[in-house]
Amino acid sequence: MRLGLAGIGRIGTAHARILRGIPEVESLLVTDLDPERARAAAAGLGAEFVPDPDTLFASAPDGLVIATATDSHPELITRAVAARIPVFCEKPVAADLPGTLKVIEATEDSDVPVQIGFQRRFDAGYTAARAAVASGELGRLHTLRATTLDPAPPPAEYVPRSGGLFRDCGVHDFDIIRWVTGREIAEVYALGTNRGAAFFAEAGDVDTGAAVLTLDDDTIALVSATRYNGAGYDVRLELLGECDSIAVGLDERTPLASTEPGVERPEGPAYPHFLDRFAPAYVRELTAFTEVIAGLRPSPCTPRDALEAFYVAEACEVSRTEHRPVALAEVRSG
Repeated sequence: MRLGLAGIGRIGTAHARILRGIPEVESLLVTDLDPERARAAAAGLGAEFVPDPDTLFASAPDGLVIATATDSHPELITRAVAARIPVFCEKPVAADLPGTLKVIEATEDSDVPVQIGFQRRFDAGYTAARAAVASGELGRLHTLRATTLDPAPPPAEYVPRSGGLFRDCGVHDFDIIRWVTGREIAEVYALGTNRGAAFFAEAGDVDTGAAVLTLDDDTIALVSATRYNGAGYDVRLELLGECDSIAVGLDERTPLASTEPGVERPEGPAYPHFLDRFAPAYVRELTAFTEVIAGLRPSPCTPRDALEAFYVAEACEVSRTEHRPVALAEVRSG
C-alpha cells in the first residue's frame, strides 16, 4: 500500500521509520509545514517528498498518518474522511472538547476508519494486564496506581499549546485505565503544583499533578504526572486486587530504586523518553493501522475513545483550577 505522512517532527520521523519497515507499505509520501525539512527527511528515509497537504491529497494515498501540530488535526482528519482515505492521527483529535465533538460529528457516520494514537494499548505489558483483569484472576480490583513521569520539561514554547499536563500526559493514563479495566471513570479530584520553571505557571499549567479517579464500580485510581523525574522516564500501572496484584512497567530499566538492604538497583539504563519506552508498541500500533486500511480489523482506538479520555482530562483541569471534585457528567453536559 501507498501511505501519506503529514508532519515530520520527532514523532512523525519515528512513524516514518516504522512505516518504511512494514512490508505492506510499498511507498511513503511525506509532507510538512516546513517543506525543506520534509524534503530532507524524505531523502534520508527513502520516501517521496510532497510539498504540501494539497499535493498529498491529490496523490490519493491508501491511508494517511497525521503527526502535525494539534491545531491542524481536525481539518486533516475530516478532509481525509471526506476523500475516503483511512486516517491515523496522533492524539488529541483536537485542542479542545468542542473541536473534538465537531470532528466526531463530521466523521462518525462515515465508513472510513479513523484510528487515534494511544500507543499504550499496543504495549505488551498493558495488553497482559487487560487480559488478567478480564480473566478474573486478580479478583475485585480495589486500587490502581498510574504514573507518567517525564525526566525533563519540554521546551518552553511547547507548553502553552500542549493543553496542559492532564490533557498532554495524563490523558494516556486515563485512556489506558479505561481500556485495561473495561470501566468508565465517574468522578475526579485533581491538583497541581509548580516548583520548577516559571513558564509552566505563565502558561496556566502545572509541572506536577495528581488525580484521584473514582471508577463506575467504585474502584479507586490514583494518577501521578510530572515534568521533573530526573531518574528517567517512568510509566507504570499497578493493579491491586483482592486475589492478586500486578504491575505494568517494572523491568530492568524502570528508574526506581529500592532502599531495602540487599536489593539491587535496576540494571538500566533508564528509559530516556517515550519513544524508547514504547518502541515496540508504536510498531504494533502502525501495523494495526495497515490492517485497518486493508479491512482486516476495525479501528482499535476511535475518536469516540479519545473523547472519553479527553473528558477525564477536562474534568481534571476543572477540578484543579476550582479545587473541588468534578463528576464526568458535568463536563459531558457542559
